[in-house]
Amino acid sequence: MTRIYLIRHAEAEGNLYRRVQGQYDALVTDRGLEQIKALAGRFRDVPIDAVWSSDLCRTRTTAKAIYETHGLPLRTDPGLREVNVGVWEDLPWGLVGRAWPEELHRFDISDPGWRVEGGETFQELRARMVDALTRIAAAHDGQTVAVFSHGMAIRNAIAALQGLSVAQGREVPHCDNTGVTLLEYDAGTWKTVYLNDNSHLPQTLSTFAGQKWWQDEAGAVADANLWYRRLDMDAEAEFYYQCRKDAWITIHGSLDKFDGEGFTADAARQAKASPDAVWQVMLLDKPCGLVQLDIPTAKAQGYGPVPFLYLLPDYRGQGLGVQLIGQAVSVFRGMGCDRLRLRCAPDNAVAQKFYAKYGFYKIGEAAGSRVPLDLLEKKIGLEDQ
Repeated sequence: MTRIYLIRHAEAEGNLYRRVQGQYDALVTDRGLEQIKALAGRFRDVPIDAVWSSDLCRTRTTAKAIYETHGLPLRTDPGLREVNVGVWEDLPWGLVGRAWPEELHRFDISDPGWRVEGGETFQELRARMVDALTRIAAAHDGQTVAVFSHGMAIRNAIAALQGLSVAQGREVPHCDNTGVTLLEYDAGTWKTVYLNDNSHLPQTLSTFAGQKWWQDEAGAVADANLWYRRLDMDAEAEFYYQCRKDAWITIHGSLDKFDGEGFTADAARQAKASPDAVWQVMLLDKPCGLVQLDIPTAKAQGYGPVPFLYLLPDYRGQGLGVQLIGQAVSVFRGMGCDRLRLRCAPDNAVAQKFYAKYGFYKIGEAAGSRVPLDLLEKKIGLEDQ
């Protein structure tokens, strides 16, 4: 008999930024790193003979909780990857829900007919997951193995091993990040000993504790998923100007030294150089902010400058701001950048705390700015984990 601990990866960027991360390669978040520590504590005294993982960064990083602490090599198998979602990869969930509402509903209810252009079906996902798990179990007969995979992949594998149809797969509960399922394999027969256990996580470290989408279909409404549209700096410059004006007053208390025309002209030049420079942040059909990216400097310098991240007043304090960082990460990582860089007033305590929470650190002070500004940086390269 083979015992397999089937473990979901720690919280990764897509979980935090509310973006689709099928086989898109993403980093583990800071909270995810803490979840990995908790997982390592859980397994510290548990005998493990081998460790296998999907070949994606977020699973390989999570697997360190066991293979490093037990002095074992890490073996990878692409058969353990998350479902391939084709053209949805790395898109904001808010955009997927807007552009593919019927397909997203079919995805949510485990419809056997679901398929996205360039992706795979649930049947194909099940087949490769069961094949990978069976091969691993057969290769380690009589041993105990830790296997690291992904949420949808694990859910479909468990359903298949329990004899449930694709449609019945929705009856299998969702798994929290670093949740553990124990399986036993003996002579071609699978048994689920326990399912999706996250007892090693205090509530402060549980990703699911702060989300509602997994509890019921209606719960997804409570988790606001943003999307982004390119702002036309010829026709919509006034929106940009007013956002800059409000941000300045909010930070500095007056319009002293405010150069709205200069900010707007800079944004227009950047938008002319690249259509990915200025994005209007959207919640359903309502504009709620801006993301500005300096694409020309990124191409020249190799890091991703973020001149402006902004939410309208009605959307602040609701945990939405981190999704704007996700848009910047998506664009600049796609260009090969390994860092984000932005400027923040040293006395803007709210913004300083926000950026520190999501991995930014001070590297210096900005030269030639209208007011004192700290230079902050965040690593986004996959090699950093």
